[in-house]
Amino acid sequence: MKYKRTRPGVNLLVWGLVVVAYAAAAATIVFDTRNPEYRDLSRVGHMTLHAPDDARRLGAAQVAALYRARSGTPFSTLAPGSTIKVVWADGSAETVRITDPASPLGTEPVPGTQQAPE
Repeated sequence: MKYKRTRPGVNLLVWGLVVVAYAAAAATIVFDTRNPEYRDLSRVGHMTLHAPDDARRLGAAQVAALYRARSGTPFSTLAPGSTIKVVWADGSAETVRITDPASPLGTEPVPGTQQAPE
């Protein structure tokens, strides 16, 4: 039985494409709640990092829900485990992880990612 050898550059090309695809999939989406599309949401309007965790979780979940609703594939967009970065109204920011897209508290802050306003 003979094995067919591939060209040396093909393996490098395939692995390069795998790495690029993974990096693109793992990229964090940034939501700036100072933009008009998010600014008028009830849970987001005056949110800062000094707000209680549950209030920030509600705001982040509302932003994620609006993003899902506007996407072409709302049931597969922002799946559980994905992360988003939310920039609050005062310029502070934090990264949150999606835990349950169907829950009002469907996000949780990632510890150590909170950033004060610039």
